[in-house]
Amino acid sequence: MKAYLANGLFSIGDRLLNDLLAKEIRQEIPEIELYLPQENDAINDKQAFANSLAIARADMEKLQDSDVLIAVLDGVEIDSGVAAEIGVFSTFNRPIIALFSDVRQLGRDNHDKISALIEDGTENQFVYRNLFVIGLIKKNGVIVSTVESAVENVKKYLKEEVR
Repeated sequence: MKAYLANGLFSIGDRLLNDLLAKEIRQEIPEIELYLPQENDAINDKQAFANSLAIARADMEKLQDSDVLIAVLDGVEIDSGVAAEIGVFSTFNRPIIALFSDVRQLGRDNHDKISALIEDGTENQFVYRNLFVIGLIKKNGVIVSTVESAVENVKKYLKEEVR
């Protein structure tokens, strides 16, 4: 099984999460061939040079070869590269497992939060994600909130793939 892990890769936080997620996936699913763009120095060594076409070619090839996309949705907004990767991958009708760990998802049943939002739209205690991107994920995939759940869903897909 081949998988592509999509997330931002320019901040320490993103790189650490990518390393953690990749480590957990590789440890739990040793047979997986996981592509993590930040490990591809040919296009992502930022002290070297790769133009936009080289980056697009390299990542598109890996997206086309992958059986599943693992996409991180965290951040102020979905990373623009991740949104593009989700858009491309959704056209292959293959599963997308999205990790969205933002704690503002908690308390959705808290009536005080809901009342505050109804009374004043600027009192939004929740978080927004682009609904087009969310729809592309839900079409063939799932959105989870923990690394462990992301790994379990990759395993689940692998079992379904073997049948």
